Amino acid sequence: MRALCPVCHKKRLLSRAVGVCGDCLRERPEEAKPYVEEARRRSRRIFRFPERPPSDPKGIPCGLCVQNCRIPENGQGFCGLPPGPREKAKVSWYYDGLPTNCVADFVCPGGTGAGFPRYAHKPGPEYGYKNLAVFYEACSFDCLFCQNWHYRVDGPRREPVGPEALAEAVDSRTSCICFFGGDPTPQLPHALLAAEEALRRNPGGILRICFETNGSMNPSLLMRAVDLALETGGVIKFDLKAWSPFLHYALTGAPNSQTLENFARVAEKFEKRPEVPLLVASTLLVPGYVDEEEVGRIAEFIASLNPAIPYSLLAFYPNCLMDDLPCTSSAHMERCVEAAKRAGLKTVHVGNRHLLWPGDYADLST
Repeated sequence: MRALCPVCHKKRLLSRAVGVCGDCLRERPEEAKPYVEEARRRSRRIFRFPERPPSDPKGIPCGLCVQNCRIPENGQGFCGLPPGPREKAKVSWYYDGLPTNCVADFVCPGGTGAGFPRYAHKPGPEYGYKNLAVFYEACSFDCLFCQNWHYRVDGPRREPVGPEALAEAVDSRTSCICFFGGDPTPQLPHALLAAEEALRRNPGGILRICFETNGSMNPSLLMRAVDLALETGGVIKFDLKAWSPFLHYALTGAPNSQTLENFARVAEKFEKRPEVPLLVASTLLVPGYVDEEEVGRIAEFIASLNPAIPYSLLAFYPNCLMDDLPCTSSAHMERCVEAAKRAGLKTVHVGNRHLLWPGDYADLST
């Protein structure tokens, strides 16, 4: 919707869920802060999550992600999970025929045959094989535009399961496992155990281990995931949601510093396996908020690490609390593609192309 921003008093494309335009989030964060904090509180109340990461001095330190919760007894972390071990997880899974809509399908073995015959069954797309898609029902972020928000309602009712149950779901036609969500971060110990068990039960074959994540996890756990991906031909897929720190916080409820640091850590190993990209970045183009300025800065950061790292730009679909915005326009996408290429990236991909809106944001009324 187009409305007057309460900070700059200009008519902008903005969402009621944020209450402030993207320019003010970047350029006038102190003035925008009261509106953002109210938006954050409102989002947390809807799903009955703690409004802030708990910091009880006598609480149990979690240490799994950037939120660094200290969770009181009988309480829950920012992600909604109780304190304690993560050997069991609130998780669901399903089979997804290959090639699939994976954010890395334009470079991965399942979508292209990259790494054949070591990492792929075929020199082209792996028709006839499938991905085990593992959805973790918790997240270290609180994205106002979450495309999978339903887990916040269904997840609390699900009984946790151990890694063995997940490993048992791998059969002879399963050529990759992708851990996503939500996000695997709050339950990453479970994902690592499940991956290791699945590989133990299926020695010598092709079973790629992949992670799709916001990248906010403890670095030591991340590097265990990286080792599994490197060994098996899998891909670590980072969702880089925004560059500007306050804009990122407004949209996600989390800082982006640890995500960027973790991305750089994985990039250091990018050249170890050139036949299949170890690392892929993606960004959702949220109208009014994540524009060519954000994408250009993200792309410059990626290119400074390695310009060969693939970057996928994804079209936004109105969802969750930001359901009052349009889909990403074709013009918005084109500007962002050009910004990413100008930054020096060699592979810039357009995802969710079918969602692109042919209209012009300037034509939108309230």
